[in-house]
Amino acid sequence: MRINSSLRIIIAFLLTLPLSGICQVAGDIIIKTANPQGWILKTQSSAYQIIVTKEGVVKPVFYGPVEQAEFAQKNARWYEGIEEVPVRGGLPFKTPMLEVVFSDQVRDADLVFTNAEIITVDGRPTLKITQKDRFYPLEVVSFTRILAEFDILEKWTVVKNTGKKGNIKIDNLQSASIVLPVDQYILTHLAGKQKHELQLQETLLTPGLKTIQNKAFKANFNPPWFLVRPQSADASTGPAYFGSLHYSGNWVLNFDRSYDGNLQILGGINFWDTAWNLKPGTTFETPKFSVGFTQNGSEGAAQSLSAYVRKTILPTTHRNDLRPILYNSWFATTYNVNEQQQLELAKIAKEIGIETFVLDDGWFKNRTDVNSGLGDWEPDKKEFPSGLPAFIKKINDMGMQFGIWVEPENVTVNSDLYRAHPNWAINFPNRQGDANRKILNLAREDVYQYLLKSLSKLLKENNISFVKWDQNKYLSEPGWPEAPAEQQREMRIRHVANLYRLVDELKKQFPQVWFESCASGSGRIDLGMLSRMDQAWASDNSNAIDRIFIHYGYLSLLPANTLVSWVTHEDPHQPTSLEYKFDVSMNGVMGIGYDITKWSDAEKEIAKRKIAEYKTVRPLVQQGTVYRLVSPMTSNRSALQYVNEDASSAVLMSYNLGAYMGGSQLYVRNTPNVIKLQGLKNDQQYKVQKLGDTQNQTAIYKGDFLMNVGMSWPVYGANKSQIVLIKAVN
Repeated sequence: MRINSSLRIIIAFLLTLPLSGICQVAGDIIIKTANPQGWILKTQSSAYQIIVTKEGVVKPVFYGPVEQAEFAQKNARWYEGIEEVPVRGGLPFKTPMLEVVFSDQVRDADLVFTNAEIITVDGRPTLKITQKDRFYPLEVVSFTRILAEFDILEKWTVVKNTGKKGNIKIDNLQSASIVLPVDQYILTHLAGKQKHELQLQETLLTPGLKTIQNKAFKANFNPPWFLVRPQSADASTGPAYFGSLHYSGNWVLNFDRSYDGNLQILGGINFWDTAWNLKPGTTFETPKFSVGFTQNGSEGAAQSLSAYVRKTILPTTHRNDLRPILYNSWFATTYNVNEQQQLELAKIAKEIGIETFVLDDGWFKNRTDVNSGLGDWEPDKKEFPSGLPAFIKKINDMGMQFGIWVEPENVTVNSDLYRAHPNWAINFPNRQGDANRKILNLAREDVYQYLLKSLSKLLKENNISFVKWDQNKYLSEPGWPEAPAEQQREMRIRHVANLYRLVDELKKQFPQVWFESCASGSGRIDLGMLSRMDQAWASDNSNAIDRIFIHYGYLSLLPANTLVSWVTHEDPHQPTSLEYKFDVSMNGVMGIGYDITKWSDAEKEIAKRKIAEYKTVRPLVQQGTVYRLVSPMTSNRSALQYVNEDASSAVLMSYNLGAYMGGSQLYVRNTPNVIKLQGLKNDQQYKVQKLGDTQNQTAIYKGDFLMNVGMSWPVYGANKSQIVLIKAVN
């Protein structure tokens, strides 16, 4: 959004995406219709139709298979009740995406079409529709940007107060609303909690309103993603609609099914305990809401989103780069950090093949435990007597890049920063809240400037190549007592806007630095943050068995090159081998969090071998198409396959969980003994080889055989794993 210049606040919700190298021809993708007046927006698999009625009302009339676009054009009266921008006003048989209060306290809006343009936004055809209230000074502009090869539409909305006096209060403004054809629908979403994130959930959408939301300022309980499919469709291969929101603060997804069977889906900022006063001449712009359609079920949706994020959302500097293998010192040293001990870890890390050494929490002054020092972003001179630059040079001289952990948005009461500026923390008078840790109020310009200065200084003075950006506190007592009364409930929105502004400025100043998003696990694995961050921490739970489930959910919405997975000591269920832990971490961006100074020579050799194997398959994992072949949700096994773009190479990652007695019904029903690969070329010969096979045994099969007949399950025994490389033979 843009607000008056005196405030000097950049509200970065446009989330403008860089060029992907594709300039689409608008006339082939956005087709104007004359009777009725409107537009059909096409992707390679879908069509989205909008019309303007004789009364000037803009309505969506079809979203679904592209083959039905012509039929939809001739039958454009399917959805008479819901507008393209549904507002509070008229009969209440819909969920509004826009709710406003005018200066005379009228709370109903009444929009009429004024004009439309087909424009280009970053090389992509975009339909821009402008509507105005029939009486009040409210202008509403809705945008739909088409990324045809991904079957994705990006939708967002801009509202403007065109008057000369009087505010318009925004009680609610979602990014977009879509309406699906009459059917019975199954909703799939992800839910969980800290250390148990990203578990797939399914529910039948019966008549009524289903809401998924975040009110805690970070979304460990659920990311802003959904998949909806007709109940009669095959879950893996049938038609499905999917979507994801580009926002890192409080968000909401609503699914409103009528008794007649229409399904309205809305997504955007969660205006719970939030309002925005739109001053004369100012605008408010929502984050983007990406929605898509596929004929290939949950796997097609996952693959479309993965490619979309990899190729258009991730920051351009490192978008096509292989993510480095990390070592992180947290589990080895926690807060008891000193230079000599970190160098001992680094020497072993270099020996086993680590590429980036990351110094975690405990490196800055006054940081002796979880309740001290946070906010004082100066290196601890006692623990690093020769200075941080000299320490980093020693890491670099070993041949590794250096990374560091920060948690910029929070502050502890026991810190120099809080003692100097207690009012910089979000707070309510007469409410104590957390006695030890507070969230800094980034809505304040002085807080923004302090963090920008501190972090810029840290990155300028030190050869830091990687930043792990953490956020370990949920929002409570969201007060801003110094702000004018009309602005106090804008705090959450302004905070997130300045968070984006801060990261954007640091990325601009230090474009070669890698950034990782972390928020007590997967609290910020959204497209708003991942348009700024290069990768994400999926969970504080690093147990290999739990991670198999977490990774399966994560890959529903994001690509493997953003999925950071460490090898650690955690074994809460039952012991798993070091080999198994490494094989699980190969699903995404490999990292190690052990105290590796305690490893035996044999364990170091295992690590060295597994890291070398990962480097072999890393391009396939991080840049290939994922096929989730066997789900751990329905079997005691799991399998993932990654295939490169020309189908000349693939890697199969297979994992056993618990064991069933041979011949039992559970064994027969839930234990696949043959696995069929996907994404290969039918007539191509492929060499199949198990990585780590000391006998170097290989077999050659046609792609048709591997996909339609299949290969024997490659591993036996509980908590065992096998990585299999498949390469085309000339």
